[in-house]
Amino acid sequence: MENTVDPDRARELLTGELAALDERLRVAEDNRAEAAPDPNGPDGAIGQHPGDHGSDVTATMEARMTVETIAEQRRRVRDALERLDGGDYGRCAVCDREIDDERLESRPEVRTCREHADTPVVT
Repeated sequence: MENTVDPDRARELLTGELAALDERLRVAEDNRAEAAPDPNGPDGAIGQHPGDHGSDVTATMEARMTVETIAEQRRRVRDALERLDGGDYGRCAVCDREIDDERLESRPEVRTCREHADTPVVT
């Protein structure tokens, strides 16, 4: 199958994804800031019910993990934009074959073809 995703379309998909991730990251960072309890404030761990403290810790960890996940997604999109600029976009990082259009349309940041979708790629 010949790759017909043109560079302009790829850039449009990638920059749109990056903008959406930027907004998600902003919201996630706000949520992380709100989830972090002030240990010296009136709701701090001292005198707090252990269950409430556990819930606070869980919320803080989940918020941090969300921020880290979105940051990783942003890194992948930025890497795809670099591949696009360098002329390597749309080629599998494992076998160097073209990645099919449907896969690039649905996940424009991917580095592998469907056959190698589960193959770890060392960057």
